[in-house]
Amino acid sequence: MDFQFATAGQILFGDSKARELPNLAKDLGQRPFVITGSNPARYDETLASLNADSYSLAKEPTVPLLKEAVVQAREAGADVIVGLGGGSCIDLAKAVAALLSNDGDLFDYLEVIGKGKALENPALPVIAVPTTSGTGAEVTKNAVIGSPEYGVKVSMRHPSMLPTIAVIDPELTYGVPPEVTANSGLDALVQLIEVFLTRKASPVTDALVREALPKGAKALPIAVTEGANAKARRDMSLASLFSGLGLANAGLGAVHGYAGPLGGLIDIPHGAACAILLAPCIKFNAQVAVELGDKALLGRFSELAKMLTGQSGGASEVVDWAVETSAKLGIGKLSDYGFTDSLIEDLVPKAMNASSMKGNPVDLKETILDQILREVL
Repeated sequence: MDFQFATAGQILFGDSKARELPNLAKDLGQRPFVITGSNPARYDETLASLNADSYSLAKEPTVPLLKEAVVQAREAGADVIVGLGGGSCIDLAKAVAALLSNDGDLFDYLEVIGKGKALENPALPVIAVPTTSGTGAEVTKNAVIGSPEYGVKVSMRHPSMLPTIAVIDPELTYGVPPEVTANSGLDALVQLIEVFLTRKASPVTDALVREALPKGAKALPIAVTEGANAKARRDMSLASLFSGLGLANAGLGAVHGYAGPLGGLIDIPHGAACAILLAPCIKFNAQVAVELGDKALLGRFSELAKMLTGQSGGASEVVDWAVETSAKLGIGKLSDYGFTDSLIEDLVPKAMNASSMKGNPVDLKETILDQILREVL
């Protein structure tokens, strides 16, 4: 029953909350610097109201792009960073804020491929404004950065990297294309599922999942087909936020243990990777739970089945839901994104060493990790 809970300094949730951004920024600094997506014209009005320099991120953040953004933010004299966009933009904003207030090389602070040192000084203030419903990055203390050199995605992580303010305005997600809505939304749902199953689940994170997962499971197909459906977008924004709150405090599991290193090997949307891997990970987790006689974990699968489908069931019903939902949203297989069996030998050791894998509710042997990948080729 021992647990702790940490999150952003302030969370603002609701339609039109983004209009408060200029005043929020003024309270934190004099020279805001905005990190936004590949189409900053979508936010012309907001950018104009902030009167800020900005950096446009056209793809997921990498080590070279992070270094580039830091240079631009430093030249602008930034004292508060605004991440306005998807999870990639918010992650980059958190990393830039951390590096601006700390000396040393980036690799001093990166996990796995670097020294993983703690920041010496707190990160600059960050205002996180998500425009997709997926990662929950607006309430997490890490930033995921890709390394083309090492073929992997790794994190910078520190308590001070939790955003100072998270502004969740569902109206900002209305224009998100169906494919992005599906991929990011599935990421949120998978995160909620793994938060519920992880070894570090607590009464607080359980409550978040029980509130958000039934809403998100119903809302996602509607949000994909009816992009301006206010209730669906609001429920998906809530699901994404609560998934971030959950993972920041309880961790994740095998699906995300694969997804990080997989994204460093092939070009695949993070949400698609999670959606593809969910069913086999649930299946083999359940098999190990049966072998161990883990009634508590099997009970969790039954509760997940009820949350996802509204019907009684167990692990097999959760697997069926994952397969059917992925097919309905056109997710496909790993091979659709260029993954081949020749990459399995490279991916499995990286997945075994991933931080998320340590939160998986049961230990999965290397042979099982290999088999999971072969089931979704």
